[in-house]
Amino acid sequence: MELPLRAALLGSLLLCCAGLTKGLKITSTEQPMVEKAQGEKVTLPCTFTVSPEDQGPLDVEWVLIPIDNQKKEQTIIMYSVDRIYNNYYEAMNGRVQFTTPDPKSGDGSIDILNLKSTDTGTYQCRVKKAPGVESQKIQLTVLVKPARTKCYIEGSQETGRDLTLKCVSEEGSPLLSYNWRKLTGTEELPATSLLNKDTGELSLKNASEEYSGTYSCVAANRVGTDDCFVVLNVTPPINTAGTIAGAVIGTLLGLFLLAFLVFCCCKKRKEKKYEKEVHHDIREDVPPPKSRSSTAHSYIGSNRSSLGSMSPSNMEGYAKTPYNQVPSEDFERRSGQNPNFPPSKYDLAYKIHDITVV
Repeated sequence: MELPLRAALLGSLLLCCAGLTKGLKITSTEQPMVEKAQGEKVTLPCTFTVSPEDQGPLDVEWVLIPIDNQKKEQTIIMYSVDRIYNNYYEAMNGRVQFTTPDPKSGDGSIDILNLKSTDTGTYQCRVKKAPGVESQKIQLTVLVKPARTKCYIEGSQETGRDLTLKCVSEEGSPLLSYNWRKLTGTEELPATSLLNKDTGELSLKNASEEYSGTYSCVAANRVGTDDCFVVLNVTPPINTAGTIAGAVIGTLLGLFLLAFLVFCCCKKRKEKKYEKEVHHDIREDVPPPKSRSSTAHSYIGSNRSSLGSMSPSNMEGYAKTPYNQVPSEDFERRSGQNPNFPPSKYDLAYKIHDITVV
């Protein structure tokens, strides 16, 4: 009799507990996956209802479940005993909050502001009101919009050549797709073009001048787009041989002119140095020249002594001696010099019987 009684009592207890557990229920629509762009705001829903049988205190807790099972769960925000605690997770400080100020109203949803790619993960809402316990998981994926997209041309822009228009985004979550279009002229891609949407390359074969124009590339993923532009100018080939020859000739002429200028400068410097040495070269071993006036005085004095002993009859030989034949001995006059001697006391002259006396 005791065994059936115990079984009956256990069954009644389980039914009672099951009825109490069914009193707490999460009513928000289950969203297994949510995708948002970086920098945006996301609301993770968690609404619930309680029954009069749930008499315990209300606790609403949000946790981040790591991808690596070896790591512990991280509590990011909690409501307990009429208080909100939102400083559990440093990476989200100031960016996570309950959607309503009072979760007791039955809304335990949270808002995450200014999303970052590191916010990607599985979030779980846990509602507790003894004896009831309910939970719900949501997978959040934060995607980065394409940004800093660049367009450029690879290859020679000459007629008849093959070239490639390339497009790449430096930022953006996979999977990125690229699409090219022409904005000028026929606004249609050339017939020989080949587009790779995964790499963003547009190959052009045997380019012609009709290919010239403005092209646009649009990079896109599930959360946004970004674009860039490039101008293609296909021209006839350039005469490279003539260009190279002109460059070589111009270089040689420049070198010749430079060498000529250096030669002229060196020559002029040498000439100036030589003139300076000639003008300032004074020889110390050569005695200074004698004065012309002293020589002339000695000569005239000797003549006057001779004249004093001569008679008028024998003075005829001296009468014809010109004054300009007075010897100057070693006196030399340099070219370009015109020394001015002071007037001598013998500058006055008079004649006696055709003899000049000074």
